[in-house]
Amino acid sequence: MKRPREIRMNSKILGIEPLRRRIVAAQRNGRTVALANGCFDLLHAGHIRYLQDAKRHSDLLVVALNSDRSVRRIKGPHRPVQPEKERAEIIAALACVDFVTIFNEPDVRKLLRTLKPDFHCKGTDYTQETVPERETAQEVGAHVLICGDPKDHSTRDLLARIVRLERRRT
Repeated sequence: MKRPREIRMNSKILGIEPLRRRIVAAQRNGRTVALANGCFDLLHAGHIRYLQDAKRHSDLLVVALNSDRSVRRIKGPHRPVQPEKERAEIIAALACVDFVTIFNEPDVRKLLRTLKPDFHCKGTDYTQETVPERETAQEVGAHVLICGDPKDHSTRDLLARIVRLERRRT
């Protein structure tokens, strides 16, 4: 009988300090780094388009994933649907994503100060003027980019649709 293969931790998923060291080395070698962030609770087309667009602007794409605790603070007690380690694994599996890190804060101001990316990417639900971390990005020399397609996808709407479909079945 074969033994089950051990699941290996994805090498794209890093803690903040190891990630910072990778970014410093990459930038020293002339590579550009973009930081995108979000909850990514149930992955949908809007997420993919956002991340692919962010990657087009840089050599390396780092995705900062809200921790479970952070998601609950932002979205409410019934979220996230998927635990942070699984969400990180899913995001890390995307070809456009180079690294993933998990953070607890409500926004990425602290991460911007620590990682100092070249670009700070936000979705189209923001404008240049409404990006919460805009001043921090400017402070560390990161250009703010609005990426992705129009915001007509959301996890909240997807969950509501699933609930409606389930109710019809019963």
